[in-house]
Amino acid sequence: MTGPPAGLPRRYIEMAAQRRIAAPDAKNRTLLLDAAEELMLEKGYAAVTSRRIADKAGLKSQLVHYYFRTMDELFLAMFRRRAEEGLKHQRELLNSERPLRGLWEFNTETSSSAFTMEIASLARHREEFRAEVRRYSERFRAAQLEVVAAVMERYKIPREVCTPAALAMIMTAIGRIMSMEENLGFSLGHKETVEFMERYLDQLESYARPE
Repeated sequence: MTGPPAGLPRRYIEMAAQRRIAAPDAKNRTLLLDAAEELMLEKGYAAVTSRRIADKAGLKSQLVHYYFRTMDELFLAMFRRRAEEGLKHQRELLNSERPLRGLWEFNTETSSSAFTMEIASLARHREEFRAEVRRYSERFRAAQLEVVAAVMERYKIPREVCTPAALAMIMTAIGRIMSMEENLGFSLGHKETVEFMERYLDQLESYARPE
């Protein structure tokens, strides 16, 4: 599927918008989502405009509204794509060699944390978007709890040592706080916190390796 030529009447673009949903995996659509995500990570969601997206993707600006009726629709598509990728990755962690360490690294990965913070800021100002973010957040939390609970049972970690909900919350909260502060150029205490968490995870994993 290709986009409309430059200068095409708006009514054609609006009619074509009804057809574009039939090909959500079109190459240009993916390029636009990639460009929008890069812009948001570089400059924040407020800087993401159709013209800037098109320029970054190397495409005509009309294509943005060919694939997405509104900017909110584009933001939702971008968010859902990243969220589904995250859910898939979390499921895969359950079968990894060190799932707790993998989940910690996932929560503290710089670009993922920054993406989450920008999405949260955007959701504050758009009710429909906020509802979708809340829905996926609940799925994320449930998936994290599933991973942590399964690992704790496998490792025979006593509940008095830690609970799945507490551990999932700790890893998520630390990741988001560090990302927020790093965006402000502030990192006091981050190194010590990371070292503490790594020692703590080593201790939890030691239950799976009895002497």
